[in-house]
Amino acid sequence: MILCNGEALIDMVPNAEGALQPLAGGAVYNTAISLGRLGIPAGFMTGLSTDLFGERLDAGLSESNVSSDLCIRSARPTTLAFVKLTNGNAQYTFYDENTAGRMITAEDLPTLGSNISTLYFGGISLCSEPAASTYQTMCLRHAADKVTMIDPNVRTTFITDREVYVARIKSMVAASDIVKVSDDDLDWLIDGDADIMDKLIALQDLGPQIAILTRGADGPLARLADGRTIAVPVPAVTVQDTVGAGDTFNAGFLAALHERDCLTKTKIAEISLDDLQAALTFGAAVSAVTVSRAGANSPWRSELDL
Repeated sequence: MILCNGEALIDMVPNAEGALQPLAGGAVYNTAISLGRLGIPAGFMTGLSTDLFGERLDAGLSESNVSSDLCIRSARPTTLAFVKLTNGNAQYTFYDENTAGRMITAEDLPTLGSNISTLYFGGISLCSEPAASTYQTMCLRHAADKVTMIDPNVRTTFITDREVYVARIKSMVAASDIVKVSDDDLDWLIDGDADIMDKLIALQDLGPQIAILTRGADGPLARLADGRTIAVPVPAVTVQDTVGAGDTFNAGFLAALHERDCLTKTKIAEISLDDLQAALTFGAAVSAVTVSRAGANSPWRSELDL
């Protein structure tokens, strides 16, 4: 099982008429949903509210065949994110104080069984305390035994102490097998005027076997620790919006690795360029479907001609 660890929230997204529509979301939640829809054994761990929105989030997991058994439940409210779309690009305003997702601590963390092969971390869950340190603890506790991927997906409006945040992300990157970043992420995490590939190398030198740079319309590029690189194009589609695009890519990438039996510590360290190319290609293809329709509505496996 791939266990996704991080935020679940309600996105208040404008519809065609401009009215706000509540949709289940959150970067890590979206990745878990995408994995389940692709037919991959997936679980989700977060601080989940027992309020009306929390019930909606839980139902979404169940409907997409994602286990919520390891969620930490409380009566605290659900995080809300109000979304503004400009030419298909999303900007967010968050309401996250004292929420169920934010207030989990290391003492709340569940015991992980041997059925969990892979851990995924990312998103705004790595910004705000105490949850951010809780996820860091979980990552460092289990990364030696389980394949670990992190996508910082930097949201600067959530970060109150840049130095502390960057140190946290770098410690988790150092423990992980896979890191995925955008140009903007790298510019925020790595100081200096070096070009983007030099910054990617600097991040990868912290420890990951695989470093992925998304590159937008140019398609994702992956670099192995030995310096080999591979890039794939993105399918040509008409973009409705970019909500959930990176989250769906992460799910497709991990799904392909799972299906190729690459998600063990030994195999991920010895991954071939063929397996890496297949994972990048599938991630890009799944993400292309998501951006072709409104919201973080990732495809089911039956919708893919792959």
